[in-house]
Amino acid sequence: MSGLTRLTLAAWAASLLAAGALLPLVKPATWIFTAAFLLALQSAVGMLGRRVPLARPLTIGAQLLVDVIALTVVFAREQALFGFLPGPLAGARVVELFRLGTDDIGTYAVPAPDTEGIRLILVVGVLAIGLLVDVLAVTFRRAAPAGLPLLALYSVAAGLSGGGAGRLWFVLAATGYLLLLLAEGRDRLSAWGRVFGGAQRTGRSGTTVGSGATGFAPVRTGRRIGAVAMGTALVVPLVLPGFSGGLLGNGGGGGPGEGGGGGGTIAAVNPLVSLQDNLRQPEDFEVLRYRTNAVDNSGLYLRLVALDQFDGTSWKSSVRPIEAVPKTLPWPDGLSQSVRTSEVTSNFVATEGYDQKWLPMPFPAARVDIEGRWRFEPAGRMLVGDDKQTTKGVRYQVTSLDVQPTGEQLSAAGPPPEQLRRDYTKVPDSLPDDVGATALEVTKGARNDYERAVRLQDWFAEDGGFRYDVDVTSGTGTQAISRFLKDKEGFCIHFSFSMAAMARTLGIPARVAVGFMPGTTQSDGSVSVGIRDAHAWPELYFEGAGWTRFEPTPSRGSTPSYTRQASPTGGPTGPAQPSQSASAQPSAAPSASESCPPELRRLGECDKNPAAADDASSGGGTNLPAVALWTLGALLLLAVPFAPMLWRTRVRARRLAPSAGPLAVWREIGDTAWDHGVEPDEAQTPRRTAERIVRAGGLDGAAAEAVHRVAGAVEEVLYAPVPRPVSGLARDAERVRAGFHANASRGGRLRARFAPRSAARLHWTASARWTALRTRSSHALSRLRPSP
Repeated sequence: MSGLTRLTLAAWAASLLAAGALLPLVKPATWIFTAAFLLALQSAVGMLGRRVPLARPLTIGAQLLVDVIALTVVFAREQALFGFLPGPLAGARVVELFRLGTDDIGTYAVPAPDTEGIRLILVVGVLAIGLLVDVLAVTFRRAAPAGLPLLALYSVAAGLSGGGAGRLWFVLAATGYLLLLLAEGRDRLSAWGRVFGGAQRTGRSGTTVGSGATGFAPVRTGRRIGAVAMGTALVVPLVLPGFSGGLLGNGGGGGPGEGGGGGGTIAAVNPLVSLQDNLRQPEDFEVLRYRTNAVDNSGLYLRLVALDQFDGTSWKSSVRPIEAVPKTLPWPDGLSQSVRTSEVTSNFVATEGYDQKWLPMPFPAARVDIEGRWRFEPAGRMLVGDDKQTTKGVRYQVTSLDVQPTGEQLSAAGPPPEQLRRDYTKVPDSLPDDVGATALEVTKGARNDYERAVRLQDWFAEDGGFRYDVDVTSGTGTQAISRFLKDKEGFCIHFSFSMAAMARTLGIPARVAVGFMPGTTQSDGSVSVGIRDAHAWPELYFEGAGWTRFEPTPSRGSTPSYTRQASPTGGPTGPAQPSQSASAQPSAAPSASESCPPELRRLGECDKNPAAADDASSGGGTNLPAVALWTLGALLLLAVPFAPMLWRTRVRARRLAPSAGPLAVWREIGDTAWDHGVEPDEAQTPRRTAERIVRAGGLDGAAAEAVHRVAGAVEEVLYAPVPRPVSGLARDAERVRAGFHANASRGGRLRARFAPRSAARLHWTASARWTALRTRSSHALSRLRPSP
């Protein structure tokens, strides 16, 4: 394998390995195969252009041209001219896909679905980075600066994924860059011979024998140095104080399961980062499906995590110890045996596209039957995945308690334990005074904490004039709560945070739960939970009932029965038995009802007739002049790389025409020699020039005789009083061309045909004509000027 081929492959591999950091952003990540193929096609065109060899700008131009055609075929084949040429319709299609992709990126949370717009943006981005790497590392032989676009690609991926581009992708990207450097080093050092091969000695036969090192010893040394450097970067920071996470570490605290099989802690996280993105999804898609034996599942909220720490900036889950999942979970804190409870059993199946480390469960769960590496956090009664365990595709059964306190029981609740009260009524000093003042005003006249809680809920949900709007800018700090109380518009984050904070100012222990609403019942009896069912709600503590759900968000969820005047009767049936029908299969298509995106609903686009829209979008037929113009432009664009060859073919045909004389044939032979590397020398006589062409071109036999015969004819035309007519000169020129072709390498023949050096005459001719035009213009202007 030649050094050029090796370097091209290394550039392709480095770009593709760096693109791997984008894989966590989109699921499924099948776009990488399209990007890999188009990247290989781009690299192959660059390698061919360098072997011809084409001028560097022409090589880059050919790669860009192939990229445009390939992207047209992949993303806009139906709109392309002849199925592959970019035209006006194809251009409009690509622009529309870019627009849709940009909207999707701003709409979906990571990992986003593999929409066509996102796929186009990813593939174009990888091709652009790959072209920069190929140009820097291979075309200009500067592999070190090629690390900048590779680093940019990895950094963008790491930033968008929020840390999802972890150790594996960093190691792969760094390995690709290292391979690129080694390939360039081998290509450079191999040309130095045995300068660094070690001392030499002369054997008995007079031959030179190396001391055991070869000309590629520095390459092996470079590999060793690279491996040691990579290992040092990965290992050394692990043992240095202050760098416990290492170069690739997350820098966070202990994760799940840290510290052995039976203990460990769970790090504080904020699962609300993507909640607003989930609620803004233009199309709903299923995250899990379940079957339950509950008669009424309207209150069967699926809880992920409880946020119990409010530091003034955001609500977080505290760092707490975790343990192995017990066969039967502990009895809920604060729940009295006097409060009516019944068991509800539900069987869940999470979809492959739902990848979350917190397990959605009804609260409070009593038993969980699940396989995998899951841990239990007792304070929040949460299950969290350990060692990269997630909800992706898991099946599990949860037996939960349907707690049904009455208003009278909540009104008569005693004071909470002192430690719990201190922990769950803390508010930051930065909380504005108007939050507590508003809480006191809303609950004025209430006789107990239960009445205060109900009044807060009803004020947010019904009486306070609040409006639900998912497009309001999200905020989790104290100032965001104060602003929300004034503007009175927001979504579940604002309602739950504000009610929990106001309850704490009143001395009621409160926290925020994050999870999903109960979902939508399907025709087969299963319940589908979509991404738009994501929700947040406050939980308030009442002694005897434990942690109790409230629903302050208007038009979302269900108001708990114990906060209404009349409570519905009826209860769940007996515990469900695991069966074939109880394990629901996730549907391939979104199961939730289709709805119009909020953006279109505000514009009144939801009720338009689709047929009318189709008719309006037709535009009255094809614009033939525009199509013809775009077709002509595409053909001209395709002809640009072949312009030198076309010009050379036309000039050759004119010079070797039957009416052409010896001088024209002689110019053709001179340009043929120039195309094969024999530069012209106008100062030499035809005879000297013929000798030089034969010698430099390695011509012999018929080709050499043809050169001398045409040179003799030219001398007669130049010097003889009456030149003798000579026939067959055009055939002599073809013999000379065939002789050069036979002696040239494959790359030399390709360059002579597709990038002839004699095409420089085009530049000379254009410069001469431009100079003549300027001269004539200057003379004309001087004649027009009045004489002094």
